[in-house]
Amino acid sequence: MLKNKGHSSKKDNLAVNAVALQDHILRDLQLRNLSVADHSKTQVQKKENKSLKRDTKAIIDTGLKKTMQCPKLEDSEKEYVLDPKPPPLTLAQKLGLIGPPPPQLSSDEWEKVKQRSLLQGDSVQPCPICKEEFELRPQVLLSCSHVFHRACLQAFEKFTNKKTCPLCRKNQYQTRVIHDGARLFRIKCVTRIQAYWRGYVVRKWYRNLRETVPPTDAKLRKKFFEKKFTEISHRILCSYNTNIEELFAEIDRCLAINRSVLQQFEEKYGHEMTEEEWEKIQVQALRRETHECSICLAPLSPAGGQRVGAGQRSRETALLSCSHVFHHACLLALEEFSVGDRPPFHACPLCRSCYQKKILES
Repeated sequence: MLKNKGHSSKKDNLAVNAVALQDHILRDLQLRNLSVADHSKTQVQKKENKSLKRDTKAIIDTGLKKTMQCPKLEDSEKEYVLDPKPPPLTLAQKLGLIGPPPPQLSSDEWEKVKQRSLLQGDSVQPCPICKEEFELRPQVLLSCSHVFHRACLQAFEKFTNKKTCPLCRKNQYQTRVIHDGARLFRIKCVTRIQAYWRGYVVRKWYRNLRETVPPTDAKLRKKFFEKKFTEISHRILCSYNTNIEELFAEIDRCLAINRSVLQQFEEKYGHEMTEEEWEKIQVQALRRETHECSICLAPLSPAGGQRVGAGQRSRETALLSCSHVFHHACLLALEEFSVGDRPPFHACPLCRSCYQKKILES
C-alpha cells in the first residue's frame, strides 16, 4: 500500500509539474487564450465593470464656478520605464522548476545600458526593424541595449507573439522610453538649416562683391566695366520721363551749343595776331615794369640776345598775348609740365588765359 501511495504521489507531482511547465510556456508565448489560468476572475471583473457603469450618475451643471485643476504638462524629454512592475510569477517559477524573472533595473543600471547603446551608435543608425531614421517618433531602449521604434517593437511582438529582442533574442526584456534619436534629429536639422543660411549669406556677399569690386583679370575687368556702363545707361534712360526721340533731340541741342562755344573760342584765340597788336601788347608789358620772370624769379634781360658777361648769354624773353613776360625756356618747361593743356590753348601761369607768344628780338 505504501508503495502504491508513493507511486501515486510521484505521478501527481509529475502531472503538476507538467501543467506548471505548460502554463509557463503558454504565458511565455503570450497565448493567453490557451492558458490554464482561471477565467472566472476576468468574468467577475467584467461584471464589476458593468455594475460600476450602472451605478454612475449624471453630473448636473448648477452653473456655479468650480476651481478647475489645469492638467500638468508632461515633459516631452522625460525618460520612463514602460513596465515598472515585474510580471507575476508563474506556477513553474513558484515551484522552482524555472528561475524567476530578472529583477527590475535601477536608474544606475539603466544609465549603464544607455551608455553602452550610445557607444554602439544605435540612436544614430536607423531602426533595425523598419530601416528608417528615428527622427521625432517614440523610441525605446531595451535592457539588452538595443534601440527600436516603439511602434515597430509593438508590431514585432504582436506578430511573433513573443517578447524577445529582434536582434539578440533575449527573453523578457525591459523597455525604457528614450529621446536620443529625437534630440540628434533636432541637432541635425538645426545644423542643416544653419548651413543653408550661411551658404545663402556667403553667396549673397560674393554676388555683391562681384558687382562692386572690379576683378584683376583683364577680360573679366573689361566685362565688369561694360556691364556697369550698360547699367548706368539703362538707369539714365529709365530716369527720363520723356521718350527717346526727345532725349536725342536734347542731346543734339547740347552738342550744337558746345560746338558754337568752341567755335567762338577758336575765333577769338585761334587767329594769328598782327604786328600792330603785338606792339600794343608790348607797350602794356612795359607799363607793368616787370623785371623778373614769375616762374624762375630770375631777372629778365632787356633784350633777347644781349650779353651779360664773358662767355654768357642771357636767356630769351617771351611776350604773351596777355601782356605777361617770362623766360622762353621757363615757359617751354611749364608747357611740357602742363599735361592737361594742348596747343594752341596753353594757359598763362598768372592770369590763366589762353595765349599766343612772341620771342622778343634784341
